[in-house]
Amino acid sequence: MSAPRLLAINNYFYRRGGAEAVFLDQMRMFSEIGWDVVPFAMQHPENDNSAYARYFVSEIEYGRESGPLTKAAQAAKIIYSFEARRKLKALIESAPPALAHAHNVYHHISPSIFDTLKRAGVPTVMTAHDLKLACPAYKMLSHDGVCERCKGGRVHNVLVNRCIKGSVALSGLVMVETMTHRALGLYRDKVDRVVAPSRFYREKLAEWGWDPARIAYVPNFVDAAAMRSDWDEGDHFVFAGRLGHEKGLSTLVRAAAMSGERVMIAGTGPEEAALKRLAAELDAPVTFLGYVSGQPLLQLIGESRALVLPSEWYENAPMSVLEAYGLGTPILGARIGGIPELVREGETGLLARSGDVEDLAGAMSRMAALRSGERRRMGAAGREWVLADFSQNAHRDRLLALYRDLGVAA
Repeated sequence: MSAPRLLAINNYFYRRGGAEAVFLDQMRMFSEIGWDVVPFAMQHPENDNSAYARYFVSEIEYGRESGPLTKAAQAAKIIYSFEARRKLKALIESAPPALAHAHNVYHHISPSIFDTLKRAGVPTVMTAHDLKLACPAYKMLSHDGVCERCKGGRVHNVLVNRCIKGSVALSGLVMVETMTHRALGLYRDKVDRVVAPSRFYREKLAEWGWDPARIAYVPNFVDAAAMRSDWDEGDHFVFAGRLGHEKGLSTLVRAAAMSGERVMIAGTGPEEAALKRLAAELDAPVTFLGYVSGQPLLQLIGESRALVLPSEWYENAPMSVLEAYGLGTPILGARIGGIPELVREGETGLLARSGDVEDLAGAMSRMAALRSGERRRMGAAGREWVLADFSQNAHRDRLLALYRDLGVAA
């Protein structure tokens, strides 16, 4: 009996962000157990090598300067890519898959491919890395905070509130995109199962009209067994990630000033200059380290009192939480989105109300007041939890069960 063939789909075919890491790690995971894994992505100079690259769709990079005709063509591809349909059809004919697993496809490949997969009789799964399947602007976040104004089909609100970069043109385009995709049923009628990495996302999608029976909870994973956890603890808390307004970093800076606790911020982003000004104004004990990755980042987190996630939007299932646990570091998280389900309060970390400076400052003070050994025990409990429930084997077994549900067995 030949090995099953998995068609793995994502806009990018290199480690660009969290979604790409999950996509590539899943490909590797199934290759290791003998599956024939075939990628379908967008052409890009940073892509990994693939024998199937000739089937990839043409590159689109929206940040680049281009003329009006190019912009018009790109806008049409955002809504519906005929090229992606054509190339995917050719790939399916060349290497017929037993099942397709898609990740991020909107704006580049486009969901036009789901109609092609349906017509070819290929069972299709899609991982919801964000809330795009419900919210036209991905995050259920507007300029005034968490936003669910588009619920119940009221997608005109994405234009009314200029949710995409404050732009009428971009917000209008995304409104048309959403209306078109829904009218054609490209997600609801063509995708067989949606994978939610957090219980929160599963429940939120169900609230917005998705059939709960079609949403499978499959949490992310890390290889905690390969991670060092015997760090010498320092006197700092750490935030690591993009410095965007949704991350709650102004709340963290204010909480650091109020509590007097030292915070190291690793990352760059649009809020960096404003956060530095705020820290200077408040004389907050906050150090901005810029972009940090690899071993220096692991050491920074491993030696911290806790990793802080002060988010003010509906986080999904942050990989940073699992990675911190793998390093033996506890979590100090905001009580929002999928974060609370990844923190056993008092056992693996502490929680604070999202956007509440006083509550976060209090939680930081309580964490700092613990003996070092108590914090290390919290981190060790998190590590044991990850080893048991968020391992590669557990993740693969959950996906295999889902695939069997759709009639595909190894």
